[in-house]
Amino acid sequence: MAGILAWFWNERFWLPHNVTWADLQSTEEAAFPQAEDLYLAFPLAFCIFMIRLLFERFIAKPCALGLKVQANGPQKAQPNAILEKVFTAITKHPDEKRLEGLSKQLDWDVRSIQRWFRQRRNQEKPSTLRKFCESMWRFTFYLYIFTYGVRFLKKTPWLWNTRQCWNGYPYQPLMPDLHYYYLVELSFYWSLMFSQFIDVKRKDFGIMCTHHILAVTLISFSYITNLTRVGTLIFCLHDASDIVLEAAKMANYCKCQKLSDLLFLTFAVVFIVSRLGIYPLWILNTTSFELYEALGNFPALWVLNVLLMVLQILHCLWSYLIIKTAYKAISKGKAGKWNPLQVAKDSRSDVESSSDEEETVPRSKAPHSTMASNGTSGANGTNGYLTGGTCSEEH
Repeated sequence: MAGILAWFWNERFWLPHNVTWADLQSTEEAAFPQAEDLYLAFPLAFCIFMIRLLFERFIAKPCALGLKVQANGPQKAQPNAILEKVFTAITKHPDEKRLEGLSKQLDWDVRSIQRWFRQRRNQEKPSTLRKFCESMWRFTFYLYIFTYGVRFLKKTPWLWNTRQCWNGYPYQPLMPDLHYYYLVELSFYWSLMFSQFIDVKRKDFGIMCTHHILAVTLISFSYITNLTRVGTLIFCLHDASDIVLEAAKMANYCKCQKLSDLLFLTFAVVFIVSRLGIYPLWILNTTSFELYEALGNFPALWVLNVLLMVLQILHCLWSYLIIKTAYKAISKGKAGKWNPLQVAKDSRSDVESSSDEEETVPRSKAPHSTMASNGTSGANGTNGYLTGGTCSEEH
């Protein structure tokens, strides 16, 4: 085990030339990041998760009810043994041939059967109330940590001169404010790593999972090697757009359409400018060129930049979804009122839309009398493009 640890913590991999782990040992005069500090993130992540549960129940939920956010989930499908058996044992998305067979068997028209399957798929999905509470929690956390980061960074020399991120390395003492900033961010992402399996599931779940793993890896990596100054810049840059995203989602759930549209446009501008503009020109430039000039070449430098480039690829994927949403909104706006929420459901929706399917299927038979009473779709389209996490930045 000692040999494995010695191989893993090889100084020639992690640190620049002429720098050793002894240089990063804390002394009475100055404290430096220690790998053992990262263990504190686990109990802190649990505390953050418990705070979230209390916040959602005693603060977010009363706020949602006061704003008249819909508390009920999507409309439930009418009980039907035959369709339920097909749904659970065969397919949740029947093709045209199967729909026609079921139509003959039940004497329902195809459109009514499609509506039943859509409602059945949606009925297990979370209510608007739950989604509002989740968004309000993330909005509150992002607002707090972004405000903290701005107050911290405005006192630092590396905010406006990124070369200061590397000056004096490795003898850059760990300030208490920076230590707190790092641990809270790391703990929050660890809490997201575990809660993502019980949170509202969205179509970009795989991308968000990759993002959380990447975020935890980058935070831990930069902390261990004392590359924390550039890490604080990345934190603040990413949290800015996430605040607006969660605010837009809350406005959407409250059915404040004009406010939601305005916040979406603001989010789109902030996200694209920060992630496709400032991030590569500010962050990638300093880690790729200024870091190399200041500290020379070493393997961990390449690992750091590869991870940051993967993060940029995720930025590009999300930017594509945002631009696609804006394009659809503008195209729809030519024929009527511009409403991004109504044209963006295809990208990252929680609840399926009914209009797209229903318009393409002609009425073949009169619907069964009991199905006719369920003529409205269970989809309310309340989430639209406004889903996690970021861009839910989520990061």
